[in-house]
Amino acid sequence: MKSSYLTIVVALFAILLYSCDTDGDPEVADKTGGLYSTMGMNGTGIGIDPIPEGGDEKYKDYEENPFVKVSERPLSTFSIDADGGSYSNMRRFLYLGQTPPKESVRIEEFINYFMFNYDEPTGDEHVSLNSEVATCPWNASHHLLRIGMKGKTIQKSVLPNSNYVFLIDVSGSMSSPDKLELLKSGFTTMVDQLRDQDRIAIVTYAGEAGVLLESTHCDQKKKIKDAIAKLGAGGSTAGAAGITKAYEIAQKNFIAGGNNRVILGSDGDFNVGISSTDELIELIETKRDAGIYLTVLGVGSGNLNDHMMEQVANKGNGNYEYIDNAKQIQKVFIHELAKFYAVAKDSKIQIKFNPNKVEQYRLIGYENRKLNDEDFEDDTKDAGEIGSTQTITALYEVVLKNYSQNEKFAQFDFRYKKPSEDNSRLLTHNITGTPKDINASSENMRFATALAGIGLIMKESEYKGTVTKQMVLNLAKNSQTYDPHNYRKEFIEMIKAWEE
Repeated sequence: MKSSYLTIVVALFAILLYSCDTDGDPEVADKTGGLYSTMGMNGTGIGIDPIPEGGDEKYKDYEENPFVKVSERPLSTFSIDADGGSYSNMRRFLYLGQTPPKESVRIEEFINYFMFNYDEPTGDEHVSLNSEVATCPWNASHHLLRIGMKGKTIQKSVLPNSNYVFLIDVSGSMSSPDKLELLKSGFTTMVDQLRDQDRIAIVTYAGEAGVLLESTHCDQKKKIKDAIAKLGAGGSTAGAAGITKAYEIAQKNFIAGGNNRVILGSDGDFNVGISSTDELIELIETKRDAGIYLTVLGVGSGNLNDHMMEQVANKGNGNYEYIDNAKQIQKVFIHELAKFYAVAKDSKIQIKFNPNKVEQYRLIGYENRKLNDEDFEDDTKDAGEIGSTQTITALYEVVLKNYSQNEKFAQFDFRYKKPSEDNSRLLTHNITGTPKDINASSENMRFATALAGIGLIMKESEYKGTVTKQMVLNLAKNSQTYDPHNYRKEFIEMIKAWEE
């Protein structure tokens, strides 16, 4: 039964892949998760090329956040995380009939892959805040506290002009169909979405970096797409040289008050020049203050350097997405294109728990986004970015005490800067109310809890309690009223078919 399911999924993946145009650190773990397949097509139809065991995928094994006593530390401070790469990478594993390596699971990215039905910001603000408290389904004596944020929606007609640099890895490791060809399809799709006044340059790198296309207005879409179509893979990987050249081109064509962004597409297998994660982060940190944002798109399997790309995006004022199929291309380059336009930068969260009502708390996920409490008011401290229309969600598991109706459990403080400003703005939201049973809570709460639950299972978390796949499915099935592009439906079908 399992092999039959896998065969069907592989065939569907291949069809989707080629129909896209129509529609000081902890140890880094090297994991393959067993046998992989990549999907390609030749003149005779679908071809499936196995990737042997013993690959070299790199993930960072972060320790989970523990429970903290409010009496000892009432403040919890962290940077927002706008990435979704860990979720789509997990989907790749499930579609191949496998469970992802636990080191690859970042629960906050499972949650933030999805849009939530949050209210728009009001007045002059670029971000709105909301919260909710409900019972914890995997520990009857605990509760869950959800905090949510939404970036201001900017209509396409008034979006700032864009200066994009596509930085594309064309090294030999990118030659398989699930790498360069998938990126080419994605970038071509994006070109079709942009306005005539937007600009695109293309920088490639293999043994060395080169400018394939100087910055060109999108009224010349055919010229841009023809350049993308010519891309081919071969050679070693001088990633740092490519990054340096891409920022140089972006700076040369900088649009004051506009959207200036480098979009890097790679498997992360850098092997010429600067190649360690720490050195690349140091390079990126020297570039980020120029007002140029960074999006990192990971592709492929076998040698994916997830850890490096996630960290480079984190430190470069950007976000990290993993592109596993044609539907993900549509999500990133069509359905959520507005996320490329930042409306809030250096976004930080500080929760002050009420010691009279909360005994302990545990932040679920965000292990690599923690900040010192004093960093919250330090405007020189880098933090995360929120794009137009984007929602960000975080969950705490808490132990309450002495509570009744309409209690104040915590104060939710949020700092961010508007893209053109250097001084942060403070928003404050009181987390109040009467906790609801999880099944009577909002769809936002139930679906976020379902995603956290599946993350706890896949992470083999010591805090997973009594969570089960069926519990996750029950929560998710009752949270589908808001599902603009059927991503929640896909999640449910995928988890149904997953054999733990």
